[in-house]
Amino acid sequence: MHGKNNLAWQVKQSAELYGVERWGNDYFGVSPEGNVTAKTLTKEVALLDIIHGMIERDLQMPVLLRIENILDAQIMRLNEAFAAAIANAGYTKPYRGVYPIKVNQQAQVVEEIAAFGARYHHGLEVGSKAEMIIALSILTQPGSLLICNGYKDDKFIELGLQAIKLGYDCFFVIETPSELPIIIERSKSMNIRPKMGVRVKMVSKVSGHWNSTSGDRSIFGLTANELITVVDRLREASMLDCLQLMHCHLGSQIPSIADIRSGVIEACRYYIDLAREGAALSYIDFGGGLAVDYSGANSSDNQSRNYALEEYCATVVNTVKDTLDREAIAHPTIVTESGRAVVAYASVLLFNILDTTTFEATHQSQPDKNDHPLLTALRNCSENISAETVERCYEQVHHYRSELRDAFKQGKVDLRSRAVGENIFLDALHRMADILDDMSEIPACMSGLKLSLADIYYGNFSLFQSLPDIWAIDQLFPIMPIHRLDEEPVRQAVLADITCDCDGKIDSFIGQREVAKTLPLHPIKVAEEYYLGVFLVGAYQETLGDLHNLFGDTNVVSVRLNGDGSFDFAKEMHGDTIADVLTYVEYDPKRLELNYRNTAERAVQEGRITAAERQQIIKAFRASMQGYTYYEREH
Repeated sequence: MHGKNNLAWQVKQSAELYGVERWGNDYFGVSPEGNVTAKTLTKEVALLDIIHGMIERDLQMPVLLRIENILDAQIMRLNEAFAAAIANAGYTKPYRGVYPIKVNQQAQVVEEIAAFGARYHHGLEVGSKAEMIIALSILTQPGSLLICNGYKDDKFIELGLQAIKLGYDCFFVIETPSELPIIIERSKSMNIRPKMGVRVKMVSKVSGHWNSTSGDRSIFGLTANELITVVDRLREASMLDCLQLMHCHLGSQIPSIADIRSGVIEACRYYIDLAREGAALSYIDFGGGLAVDYSGANSSDNQSRNYALEEYCATVVNTVKDTLDREAIAHPTIVTESGRAVVAYASVLLFNILDTTTFEATHQSQPDKNDHPLLTALRNCSENISAETVERCYEQVHHYRSELRDAFKQGKVDLRSRAVGENIFLDALHRMADILDDMSEIPACMSGLKLSLADIYYGNFSLFQSLPDIWAIDQLFPIMPIHRLDEEPVRQAVLADITCDCDGKIDSFIGQREVAKTLPLHPIKVAEEYYLGVFLVGAYQETLGDLHNLFGDTNVVSVRLNGDGSFDFAKEMHGDTIADVLTYVEYDPKRLELNYRNTAERAVQEGRITAAERQQIIKAFRASMQGYTYYEREH
């Protein structure tokens, strides 16, 4: 089934097989030496070289690699694409981007976005008091745009009002009518004129994996009746001039440009009528929606997108302009909250393969006159496999193996005979799988044969900690070896993590035309690490990860690529120790060590170990507490 190595295999075939150019957004490639490279403009570095640098710094796998240049490049591309669209359309107001902190709240990410984005006046969106604190401490430029979404209590509103006094363009986006009285009361009490927005509940229902924030049943936004109520209350409070922003959100990942255009048109109708009601609107915020083409399919499938960044920006700008111009409404500043598209590309999860399980015959024994009749039947069936008999033989070998297993349970067949039968069975299945490769139509009963024979590669990572969306919502991420791409990957595998959970596996992968159930990989070489990368994981994965089996945060490395092909370790953070994760679940590491120390002392008193052995045992326990939660190689 797995075939033999193709000596003529070329690197470009690997690049095509794994779709690097389709999903890489020009940030990833494959070198002539067969290594995956990260690149921005003229900068290109092999990920394997970065891994070697990590190991020298005692940063073992798994590692979350962040590439700062890619974060910068995405912010630049987004802002400059909107600027170009505005110039081409003759639009009269600017674009202002904001990054939603919730998409990736890690300090290294938010600080880099704020620092590089300052040249574009790129702001931040917050949905909690904690995120507000982050934004206020990181945004230092006067006039920085700060969008406040989510439920807002008195303290949240006080922070925002003080931000206005400090010079921030801080907008309270009203999500529910109950927030308005608090904003009015606090602003009057503090004598600070607030800046407000309203989030409208969009009827437009979009396609995509994350579309629950659109449509009538979305949990956020104001209905038409609630909007009128807010306008009337602001007018009564002589604060209608404070309503300067209209906000909407179609979805986190919108794959279809037609859905985006439809949503923008609907949003503009709200904007027009709110302006006619007397609101002093000058900003229109379309929330998120700019999709990431995870699958590289360039389609309207859930995990893809059928448009380029430039088309997205032009669609938004032209649709707003055309719709408002017809109604003689002044152009507003356009705001988007693109988070996923900004951060997804910049992070790669790197891990090594610890072990494999293969479903192949380990050896073939010769027939023996004392063989059980079921073994003889299995052999006979296996020897008569052909294109004409493959379906019948498939059913027969399963029948004979089932009978053999029942006989083993009844004590009629010994373990050695059962092992011989399992080997015959596996050998037969592989020969059948080879025949299927040449068949135009696969028998229905054999459709799952190849998957049943796929290898299992055990990766040094926790799916639940580092890739929760794969488990929770069947998200696809590009996964591939980051080296040996000058060799043909002749194994077909599924991936298992190191948690003891049957859900800790990946068995859906981005294929060349459709979702694949296995991933092509290379055979493992003795005494040589084999590294895989999971790409486009910068959005949500770090924030949503849990502590399943108490596997904690991975090591994290941020690098900056240099124009000469070198790279610098900009930041590094060692992952959680065992002691760290124990404290997260309310254990006291010092108390645990004391308990263990007492157990060891009791063993000394009972004569089972010496005092010197006790010290060695306690030392090993203490060292383990300070160790990495993942599998550690001895280097």
